[in-house]
Amino acid sequence: MTHRVTVSLDDETKAALETLASETGRGQSELVRRALSFYAANFEAASERPSDNLEQYYRMLSSGEHVLLDVDFLHAFLEHLYAGGDPDPAFVEAADRVSDYHAREYEARFEGIDELLEWLSFCGFLEVRDETGGVYHVVFPSEAIQWFMTRFIERSTASMPIELEIERGVSKTIVAERSSDE
Repeated sequence: MTHRVTVSLDDETKAALETLASETGRGQSELVRRALSFYAANFEAASERPSDNLEQYYRMLSSGEHVLLDVDFLHAFLEHLYAGGDPDPAFVEAADRVSDYHAREYEARFEGIDELLEWLSFCGFLEVRDETGGVYHVVFPSEAIQWFMTRFIERSTASMPIELEIERGVSKTIVAERSSDE
């Protein structure tokens, strides 16, 4: 059953509807139905300020410096590197260069390991489950990612005014921050 609705459009909305009809080859009624369905499905995002995470993802992606990567690809890449036992030395060297570059960036960007762990959690590499007095319980989705990310954390914080103690478990790691003057 269809229901008729009369809608008043301003010039801008009328032009948008005509443009969409022309570009898609669809009728105006279908476009209005689709627009209302889309709006209803995305009402929260459309009616409120975008979340901080959404804004951060936008900044990361629009700079061209980061890409979205399915986590299964990351697991596959890292597991492949471990196929023969230890990670491929050429990969380790390249990853260390990236980590060392980030050390210079992070020196000015983060004041403590808490901020870096929050950033890496936002990026999807890890989850911080508990934090008490500079001690963080960090969970990784796999042993390969744990190795990769703890090595990254150690190297990328080298220029920060902190010292870290990292104790690896099977999939969890304890990261403790100590000020460099202790």
